[in-house]
Amino acid sequence: MEQKLHTPEGVRDIYNRECAVKLALQKKLNTVLHLYGYQDIQTPTFEYFDVFRKEIGSTSIRDLYKFFDREGNILALRPDITPSIARAVATLFETENFPIRLCYAGNTFINHSSYRGRLKENTQLGAELIGVDSIEADAEMLAMVVDGLKKTGLKEFQVSIGHVDFIQSLFEATNLEDEQKEEIRTLIANRNFFGVEEILDHYEIADQVKEAFHQLPELTGGPEILADAGRIAPGEAARLAVERLRQIYDLLKIYGVEDHVTFDLSMSGSYGYYTGIIFRAYTYGTGDAVVRGGRYDHLLEKFGKKTPSIGFAIILDELMSALDRQKIKVETGHRNLLVYTDATEQWAISLARSFRAKGKNVEMMKRNSWDERETFEAYGKRSSVASMLYLREDRKIEVINLQTGEEKLVNTKKKTKQQ
Repeated sequence: MEQKLHTPEGVRDIYNRECAVKLALQKKLNTVLHLYGYQDIQTPTFEYFDVFRKEIGSTSIRDLYKFFDREGNILALRPDITPSIARAVATLFETENFPIRLCYAGNTFINHSSYRGRLKENTQLGAELIGVDSIEADAEMLAMVVDGLKKTGLKEFQVSIGHVDFIQSLFEATNLEDEQKEEIRTLIANRNFFGVEEILDHYEIADQVKEAFHQLPELTGGPEILADAGRIAPGEAARLAVERLRQIYDLLKIYGVEDHVTFDLSMSGSYGYYTGIIFRAYTYGTGDAVVRGGRYDHLLEKFGKKTPSIGFAIILDELMSALDRQKIKVETGHRNLLVYTDATEQWAISLARSFRAKGKNVEMMKRNSWDERETFEAYGKRSSVASMLYLREDRKIEVINLQTGEEKLVNTKKKTKQQ
């Protein structure tokens, strides 16, 4: 039987510099979330299937990785961390009445069709604010997204905000069957507004509603489009949605993040559990959103705790792709390579201990007398080492900056005699 030692389709190994970048980004983003008062939580990689059942409104059941435990229970790898957080909060914080601020990092698993060419395992880092339904809570989450992305070094990005009630009001005003509504929803998500008009023309739909759908592509941009959205809003729920977006924007100006905020009233949530504002963050260099989020005021009810909530997830793999293509360097820490011989081993260990006590990363490597220095330089460059300390038996150190090529010779002989 042939052994399959490579990774399955849709997953991959991450190592060396790329892995260091990923961990550095997680640390930077976690710092921002902690500054806002969010506390860490870890949930299991797999849950009982019921946590992601169809009624929850998460990923489609056919895209789940499902398996059985020894007792015959159906389990599923988590495709989305928010339902796991909701389940945990409903059980661990059942009687808590004050706001709960939680943040997390973990991998998600979605069994995409192979032709899509997308990763089936992604790392997400996010936050959930549970127990508050207010414009202040909405604004806090959006400000945190902007601050987090800026912390990673990203400069050119936009957080696009919509509202479920606005787009849902348009669908309800058509009086179409659910099947037709879903078809229209898919066309809008793909920005195929001509296809939307073709469908609407086949049915008896009020001219006012058709006109609202016709104007939908124009309801994307700055806060000025909210006035237009208010004028074509088909009902009270849609008008209240627009007004809420306006109030949120006023708070975002106080946060000082309005330059990274736009609106898109054609946006509909990627998950069925979204109920209020929804948002995605986009930048160039990646084909998908780097952040997805929204309000989900009824999700926790399905786990036994009736409370409003809002959250977001940063898709680290997409963010890393964007940063790489935009040539934005992520600082991962200064690694040093210390090369020594038998004769300088005691000195090398003493130096390494001293450096590590000061918080400096040192990798030690022993060389033979016939080894060339260039061999270790080449290793250091491909291993993302910043500088190499090459110990000589005459008590001198050749210090080579592997990033710039600069060299200097440090004489430690005199200092050693004094010691």
